[in-house]
Amino acid sequence: MSSDRTVAKLAPVQHQPAPLRNKIIAALRSAIETGVLAPGTRLIEKDLCDQLHVSRTSLREALRELQAEGIFEPMSARGLTINTISREDAENAYRIRSVLEALVVEQFIEKAGEAAVSDLARHGEVLKRAYQSGVLETIIETKRAFYDHICTGADNAIAFDIINRLVLRTSSLRRHSLSRNERQLQSIKEIDRLVNAIQKRDIEAARQAALDHVKNSARSALDATGTPAKRHKRDEAIA
Repeated sequence: MSSDRTVAKLAPVQHQPAPLRNKIIAALRSAIETGVLAPGTRLIEKDLCDQLHVSRTSLREALRELQAEGIFEPMSARGLTINTISREDAENAYRIRSVLEALVVEQFIEKAGEAAVSDLARHGEVLKRAYQSGVLETIIETKRAFYDHICTGADNAIAFDIINRLVLRTSSLRRHSLSRNERQLQSIKEIDRLVNAIQKRDIEAARQAALDHVKNSARSALDATGTPAKRHKRDEAIA
Protein backbone atom coordinates (compact mmCIF):
# COMPACT_ATOMS: atom_id res chain seq x y z
CA MET A 1 0.00 0.00 0.00
CA SER A 2 1.46 3.38 -0.97
CA SER A 3 1.94 5.91 1.81
CA ASP A 4 1.97 8.87 -0.59
CA ARG A 5 -1.69 8.99 -1.52
CA THR A 6 -3.05 12.50 -1.70
CA VAL A 7 -5.48 13.62 0.97
CA ALA A 8 -9.11 13.89 -0.13
CA LYS A 9 -11.05 17.08 0.50
CA LEU A 10 -12.36 17.73 4.01
CA ALA A 11 -15.17 20.14 4.89
CA PRO A 12 -14.04 23.40 6.56
CA VAL A 13 -14.36 23.50 10.33
CA GLN A 14 -16.96 25.92 11.65
CA HIS A 15 -15.45 28.23 14.27
CA GLN A 16 -17.77 27.92 17.27
CA PRO A 17 -17.33 28.61 21.03
CA ALA A 18 -16.19 25.03 21.76
CA PRO A 19 -12.39 24.59 21.75
CA LEU A 20 -11.14 24.64 18.17
CA ARG A 21 -8.87 21.67 18.86
CA ASN A 22 -11.93 19.53 19.66
CA LYS A 23 -13.58 20.62 16.42
CA ILE A 24 -10.51 19.68 14.41
CA ILE A 25 -10.23 16.31 16.16
CA ALA A 26 -13.92 15.62 15.46
CA ALA A 27 -13.43 16.50 11.79
CA LEU A 28 -10.39 14.24 11.49
CA ARG A 29 -12.17 11.40 13.32
CA SER A 30 -15.14 11.66 10.98
CA ALA A 31 -12.85 11.69 7.93
CA ILE A 32 -11.09 8.55 9.16
CA GLU A 33 -14.33 6.74 10.04
CA THR A 34 -15.91 7.47 6.64
CA GLY A 35 -12.78 6.69 4.64
CA VAL A 36 -11.97 10.23 3.47
CA LEU A 37 -8.65 9.63 5.22
CA ALA A 38 -7.68 5.99 4.63
CA PRO A 39 -4.94 3.94 6.35
CA GLY A 40 -1.57 4.75 4.79
CA THR A 41 -2.57 8.27 3.78
CA ARG A 42 0.24 10.78 4.30
CA LEU A 43 -0.96 13.89 6.11
CA ILE A 44 0.14 17.17 4.57
CA GLU A 45 -0.33 19.94 7.13
CA LYS A 46 -0.71 22.75 4.59
CA ASP A 47 -3.46 20.90 2.71
CA LEU A 48 -5.29 20.06 5.94
CA CYS A 49 -5.08 23.67 7.13
CA ASP A 50 -6.44 24.92 3.81
CA GLN A 51 -9.30 22.42 3.77
CA LEU A 52 -10.29 22.87 7.43
CA HIS A 53 -9.66 26.64 7.45
CA VAL A 54 -7.56 26.46 10.61
CA SER A 55 -4.09 27.55 11.63
CA ARG A 56 -1.11 25.18 11.59
CA THR A 57 -0.71 25.64 15.35
CA SER A 58 -4.29 24.51 16.04
CA LEU A 59 -3.96 21.62 13.60
CA ARG A 60 -0.75 20.38 15.21
CA GLU A 61 -2.39 20.35 18.66
CA ALA A 62 -5.11 18.06 17.30
CA LEU A 63 -2.63 15.87 15.42
CA ARG A 64 -0.52 15.40 18.55
CA GLU A 65 -3.54 14.21 20.52
CA LEU A 66 -4.56 11.69 17.85
CA GLN A 67 -0.95 10.55 17.48
CA ALA A 68 -0.86 9.89 21.24
CA GLU A 69 -3.95 7.67 20.78
CA GLY A 70 -2.12 5.63 18.14
CA ILE A 71 -4.26 6.86 15.24
CA PHE A 72 -1.34 8.52 13.43
CA GLU A 73 2.27 7.40 13.22
CA PRO A 74 5.41 9.30 12.18
CA MET A 75 7.05 8.85 8.79
CA SER A 76 10.60 9.90 9.72
CA ALA A 77 11.02 13.47 8.47
CA ARG A 78 8.00 13.27 6.22
CA GLY A 79 5.35 13.95 8.80
CA LEU A 80 2.50 11.65 9.84
CA THR A 81 0.46 8.93 8.20
CA ILE A 82 -2.81 7.20 9.10
CA ASN A 83 -1.89 4.11 11.08
CA THR A 84 -2.78 0.66 9.83
CA ILE A 85 -3.88 -2.11 12.17
CA SER A 86 -2.86 -5.76 12.23
CA ARG A 87 -5.39 -8.55 12.46
CA GLU A 88 -4.16 -9.40 15.95
CA ASP A 89 -4.58 -5.83 17.16
CA ALA A 90 -8.00 -5.59 15.52
CA GLU A 91 -9.14 -8.79 17.23
CA ASN A 92 -7.96 -7.43 20.58
CA ALA A 93 -9.70 -4.10 19.97
CA TYR A 94 -13.01 -5.83 19.23
CA ARG A 95 -12.68 -8.09 22.31
CA ILE A 96 -12.03 -5.13 24.59
CA ARG A 97 -14.89 -3.21 23.00
CA SER A 98 -17.30 -6.10 23.55
CA VAL A 99 -16.51 -6.16 27.27
CA LEU A 100 -16.95 -2.40 27.60
CA GLU A 101 -20.23 -2.34 25.69
CA ALA A 102 -21.60 -5.17 27.84
CA LEU A 103 -20.55 -3.20 30.92
CA VAL A 104 -22.25 0.05 29.93
CA VAL A 105 -25.42 -1.82 28.95
CA GLU A 106 -25.50 -3.36 32.40
CA GLN A 107 -24.90 0.02 34.05
CA PHE A 108 -27.59 1.61 31.88
CA ILE A 109 -30.16 -0.91 33.09
CA GLU A 110 -29.11 -0.32 36.69
CA LYS A 111 -29.19 3.49 36.56
CA ALA A 112 -31.46 4.68 33.75
CA GLY A 113 -35.05 5.70 34.42
CA GLU A 114 -38.04 4.83 32.29
CA ALA A 115 -37.73 8.03 30.25
CA ALA A 116 -34.13 7.17 29.33
CA VAL A 117 -35.17 3.63 28.36
CA SER A 118 -37.96 5.01 26.17
CA ASP A 119 -35.51 7.44 24.57
CA LEU A 120 -33.13 4.56 23.88
CA ALA A 121 -35.90 2.66 22.13
CA ARG A 122 -36.43 5.71 19.90
CA HIS A 123 -32.71 5.89 19.21
CA GLY A 124 -32.85 2.21 18.32
CA GLU A 125 -35.58 2.80 15.76
CA VAL A 126 -33.58 5.64 14.21
CA LEU A 127 -30.53 3.38 14.07
CA LYS A 128 -32.48 0.60 12.37
CA ARG A 129 -33.71 3.07 9.74
CA ALA A 130 -30.11 4.16 9.22
CA TYR A 131 -29.10 0.55 8.57
CA GLN A 132 -32.01 0.21 6.15
CA SER A 133 -30.85 3.33 4.28
CA GLY A 134 -27.47 1.76 3.61
CA VAL A 135 -25.82 5.21 3.82
CA LEU A 136 -22.51 4.72 5.61
CA GLU A 137 -22.21 8.25 7.02
CA THR A 138 -25.74 8.05 8.43
CA ILE A 139 -25.10 4.65 10.02
CA ILE A 140 -21.88 5.82 11.67
CA GLU A 141 -23.40 9.03 13.02
CA THR A 142 -26.53 7.28 14.29
CA LYS A 143 -24.57 4.45 15.95
CA ARG A 144 -22.49 7.02 17.81
CA ALA A 145 -25.65 8.75 19.06
CA PHE A 146 -27.14 5.39 20.13
CA TYR A 147 -24.12 4.42 22.23
CA ASP A 148 -23.70 7.97 23.49
CA HIS A 149 -27.18 7.68 24.97
CA ILE A 150 -26.36 4.32 26.58
CA CYS A 151 -23.09 5.59 28.08
CA THR A 152 -24.79 8.77 29.31
CA GLY A 153 -27.51 6.74 31.01
CA ALA A 154 -24.84 4.43 32.41
CA ASP A 155 -22.96 7.49 33.70
CA ASN A 156 -19.75 6.12 32.20
CA ALA A 157 -18.06 8.75 30.04
CA ILE A 158 -14.72 6.95 30.41
CA ALA A 159 -16.06 3.82 28.71
CA PHE A 160 -17.55 5.89 25.90
CA ASP A 161 -14.20 7.59 25.32
CA ILE A 162 -12.37 4.26 25.17
CA ILE A 163 -15.02 2.71 22.91
CA ASN A 164 -14.69 5.66 20.53
CA ARG A 165 -10.91 5.20 20.43
CA LEU A 166 -11.24 1.49 19.71
CA VAL A 167 -13.79 2.16 16.98
CA LEU A 168 -11.46 4.70 15.40
CA ARG A 169 -8.52 2.26 15.46
CA THR A 170 -10.63 -0.29 13.55
CA SER A 171 -12.46 2.24 11.38
CA SER A 172 -11.24 0.90 8.02
CA LEU A 173 -12.39 -2.63 8.92
CA ARG A 174 -15.63 -1.35 10.42
CA ARG A 175 -16.37 0.65 7.28
CA HIS A 176 -16.14 -2.46 5.10
CA SER A 177 -18.42 -4.32 7.49
CA LEU A 178 -21.06 -1.60 7.78
CA SER A 179 -21.20 -1.30 3.99
CA ARG A 180 -22.26 -4.94 3.60
CA ASN A 181 -25.98 -5.43 3.12
CA GLU A 182 -25.85 -8.75 4.93
CA ARG A 183 -24.29 -7.12 7.99
CA GLN A 184 -26.80 -4.26 7.93
CA LEU A 185 -29.73 -6.69 8.05
CA GLN A 186 -28.05 -8.70 10.80
CA SER A 187 -27.40 -5.56 12.84
CA ILE A 188 -31.07 -4.57 12.72
CA LYS A 189 -31.98 -7.85 14.42
CA GLU A 190 -29.19 -7.41 16.96
CA ILE A 191 -30.27 -3.89 17.91
CA ASP A 192 -33.84 -5.13 18.33
CA ARG A 193 -32.61 -7.90 20.61
CA LEU A 194 -30.50 -5.50 22.66
CA VAL A 195 -33.21 -2.86 23.09
CA ASN A 196 -35.83 -5.47 23.98
CA ALA A 197 -33.58 -6.91 26.70
CA ILE A 198 -32.92 -3.43 28.09
CA GLN A 199 -36.64 -2.61 28.12
CA LYS A 200 -37.24 -5.78 30.14
CA ARG A 201 -34.26 -4.82 32.36
CA ASP A 202 -32.85 -8.27 31.78
CA ILE A 203 -29.17 -7.65 32.50
CA GLU A 204 -27.88 -11.07 31.43
CA ALA A 205 -29.80 -11.03 28.16
CA ALA A 206 -28.72 -7.45 27.45
CA ARG A 207 -25.06 -8.20 28.21
CA GLN A 208 -25.14 -11.23 25.92
CA ALA A 209 -26.82 -9.21 23.17
CA ALA A 210 -24.08 -6.58 23.43
CA LEU A 211 -21.33 -9.20 23.38
CA ASP A 212 -22.85 -10.98 20.38
CA HIS A 213 -23.29 -7.71 18.49
CA VAL A 214 -19.59 -6.84 18.75
CA LYS A 215 -18.53 -10.44 18.11
CA ASN A 216 -20.54 -10.51 14.90
CA SER A 217 -19.20 -7.08 13.95
CA ALA A 218 -15.65 -8.35 14.37
CA ARG A 219 -16.31 -11.47 12.31
CA SER A 220 -17.90 -9.45 9.53
CA ALA A 221 -15.13 -6.84 9.51
CA LEU A 222 -12.24 -9.29 9.54
CA ASP A 223 -13.82 -11.68 7.05
CA ALA A 224 -14.67 -8.82 4.69
CA THR A 225 -11.10 -7.57 4.44
CA GLY A 226 -8.91 -10.56 5.18
CA THR A 227 -6.68 -8.32 7.27
CA PRO A 228 -3.18 -9.83 7.34
CA ALA A 229 -1.01 -10.13 10.40
CA LYS A 230 1.41 -7.25 10.82
CA ARG A 231 4.69 -7.48 12.63
CA HIS A 232 5.16 -5.06 15.51
CA LYS A 233 8.18 -2.77 15.54
CA ARG A 234 9.44 -4.52 18.67
CA ASP A 235 9.40 -7.82 16.76
CA GLU A 236 11.33 -6.26 13.87
CA ALA A 237 13.96 -5.05 16.31
CA ILE A 238 14.41 -8.57 17.69
CA ALA A 239 14.54 -10.27 14.30
